[in-house]
Amino acid sequence: MISHGKDIKIFTGNANPKLADEICKIMGTKLGESEVGTFSDGETFVSLYETVRGSDVFVVQPTNSPVNNNLMELLIMIDALKRASAGRITAVMPYYGYARQDRKAKARDPITAKLVANMLTAAGADRVLTMDLHASQIQGFFDIPVDNLAGNPIFVDYYAKKFGADCENMMVVSPDVGSVARARAFAQKLHMNLAIVDKRRQKANSCEVMNVIGDVRGKDCIIFDDMVDTGGSLCNAAQALVEVGGAKSVHACASHGVLSGPAIQRINDSVITELALLDTIPPIPADASDKIKYLTVAPMFAEAIERIYQEISISKLFR
Repeated sequence: MISHGKDIKIFTGNANPKLADEICKIMGTKLGESEVGTFSDGETFVSLYETVRGSDVFVVQPTNSPVNNNLMELLIMIDALKRASAGRITAVMPYYGYARQDRKAKARDPITAKLVANMLTAAGADRVLTMDLHASQIQGFFDIPVDNLAGNPIFVDYYAKKFGADCENMMVVSPDVGSVARARAFAQKLHMNLAIVDKRRQKANSCEVMNVIGDVRGKDCIIFDDMVDTGGSLCNAAQALVEVGGAKSVHACASHGVLSGPAIQRINDSVITELALLDTIPPIPADASDKIKYLTVAPMFAEAIERIYQEISISKLFR
């Protein structure tokens, strides 16, 4: 039962309108009428074409490429909603850009993930709904509630149906030491053992694979990660599993398909049989790669939005 008496409104920018539309269809509501575009000099403008006074408003806008444009769209939409007297504004960011800049890796580095958190709060966001933050402690950068959904139940369901009883010969693989906790939780849900690819990164966006920790010989492996950017780490890990570890086959999955630079070509040329991604970032064209498969997050976000709106617990979505 809805206790606060507000109506619900869902708006979107230009980052992933298809996902926003799917969320609305599942919830049985229509997308809010608005226009988000640019003036001739490149400045972003936002026009809201319906009242939001007192409404519980959700803005679906991941900050994928072009990151700065999509972030500015989100900030300006939040500001417009705030000034139009929206009751509560939730920034729904299926993909949180700048999340990898979450600490000072060397002297005089910025912590941009914290800066983005400050900007969202300053713009007027009352809460944030996101998925698989690169580092879960980013939630602590905010002084407003942050719900960080886990994408792994979607993958667990997918692989359980795909492989069924054939799981005995399968292993989950963490592509690096930093992702072990995430991969271990995934492996436990699928009742599989865990292996780790130990790599040494020489500089940004390039890495050197060293060795495989765990016996993957003759196994069908699933590499589990939170995002695929240039694809170097993923493809090198897959290569190591086959060449060094003697794996029989390599599947891979990740929540966010950033797929920048040479990523698609690398994946197409790699030993990976299939890469499963979530549609937190808009899917690439179907003809760009026959190895990449997308799974939708719309039902999970629709349920989370519904539960936030009705002021009931969303903790079951984390399980």
